[in-house]
Amino acid sequence: MAVKQKKIKRVLIANRGEIALRIIRTVKELGLEAVAVYEKPDSEAYYIRLADDAIMIGDRPRKEYLDIDKIIWAARKSGADAIHPGYGFLSENADFSAACEKAGIIFIGPPPQVIRDMGNKVVARKIMEKAKVPTIPGTGDLASGDAGIELATAFAKKHGYPLMLKASAGGGGRGIRKVINEAELKMQLPLVRAETRSAFNDESIYIEKCIESPRHIEIQILADQHDNIIHLGSRDCSIQRRHQKLLEIAPADLPAKVMDAMYTAAIKGAREAGYVNAGTVEFLVDSITNEFWFMEMNTRLQVEHTVTEELTGIDIIRQQIKIAEGNILDIPPERVNMMGKAIQVRINAEDPKNNFMPEGGKTLEVYQSPGGPGVRLDGVVYQGYRIPTDYDSLMVKMTVRGYDWEQTIQRLKRSLNNFLIVGLKTTIPFYLAICDEPDFKAGKFDTSYLETHEEIFNYPEKEREVAKLTKLIAEIHARKMNLYAY
Repeated sequence: MAVKQKKIKRVLIANRGEIALRIIRTVKELGLEAVAVYEKPDSEAYYIRLADDAIMIGDRPRKEYLDIDKIIWAARKSGADAIHPGYGFLSENADFSAACEKAGIIFIGPPPQVIRDMGNKVVARKIMEKAKVPTIPGTGDLASGDAGIELATAFAKKHGYPLMLKASAGGGGRGIRKVINEAELKMQLPLVRAETRSAFNDESIYIEKCIESPRHIEIQILADQHDNIIHLGSRDCSIQRRHQKLLEIAPADLPAKVMDAMYTAAIKGAREAGYVNAGTVEFLVDSITNEFWFMEMNTRLQVEHTVTEELTGIDIIRQQIKIAEGNILDIPPERVNMMGKAIQVRINAEDPKNNFMPEGGKTLEVYQSPGGPGVRLDGVVYQGYRIPTDYDSLMVKMTVRGYDWEQTIQRLKRSLNNFLIVGLKTTIPFYLAICDEPDFKAGKFDTSYLETHEEIFNYPEKEREVAKLTKLIAEIHARKMNLYAY
């Protein structure tokens, strides 16, 4: 079937914060117009200033960005002929993709059915099994009540503990519990079902065999509407807290034969799913044997896409727009030969020593970002910025690139030391502690890294230096005010 091409002219970004700004930049590079949407708490947000048009969609924090009807209304009102969902919010909502299609607006992402299939972890497993992609032993959706408990205990007897209870519609680390015995299994089943109902409005859950202390490896893929699918290398996202990523590395350090097998599996799985646009196939890898299994597929742009872009030189958002227009992928294989290493860290307004408690409501009294060779910043904060209490605590993503692993860590450490934020606690000293940790420096880490390296949380506070700097800035400001008085 011939693919109908349509030139996009005006893109509405159905998101906020740093990813909205990131998309706006590429939209403008392509000579297109960018439309921002915002909730009232975001009315002074930086990304709005760079858009060609901005539309307030309501007062309710975190509610309006999830309102499909309001986003479609904003697109029609602004004359946008395409919508980019970014990540989070509606980015993996099949109904949103379908609503765009119904309204005659190009959705810069996969078709509705693909999002629906990949969003259901049980269906996704079946698709991957059909494509001969290795999958972790698991069940289908568990029935509620005694029937579900009976199936769960039978699975446990066959495969042994520990097991993972997972939400079929889950994501972002929510709806996941590890159980180590039958008593815990029976206790956690209703709790996970309730959590799933609350988070995803869907109480379907299933069980997988728990792969203990694996590495979390993901493969970035691009697929056009002409059945061309390519990979853009790998990322190691093993260092996590509560199943949520903190630090991402590209490429993953695995033997070439293993990586080639994973690339092949990712492309086969994407093709079986009928995938179109940018996506990520995620695998768990045994840290000792390098055996790997499919975990899930994210049907959107990833937060950590920056590390892939830095090594390949490929603007993934640009490719998303081109694919959505019906263009053929024209990236030669040599572009995917990832040279060097790249690390992304998520600099959050959080206190790692206090279970990563958010610092919402506090103000950046001083903000001085690093620069120099191989340093990329993606963020929207500035001096005087107040950390919102209504949204996530991500302030800026910093991506560094080096010739090899050693230089990349050195560059990361230098950049973190040069990153000055006063007025709140951040994850910066936590990452500095990781930079000095011997196993990390040796490239030895898996998903249990934080639990097995508790010493990294004993980093020194720099309150004295910060206090001195704050006092100095206050004195300089006061002297300026006195001069103006004369």
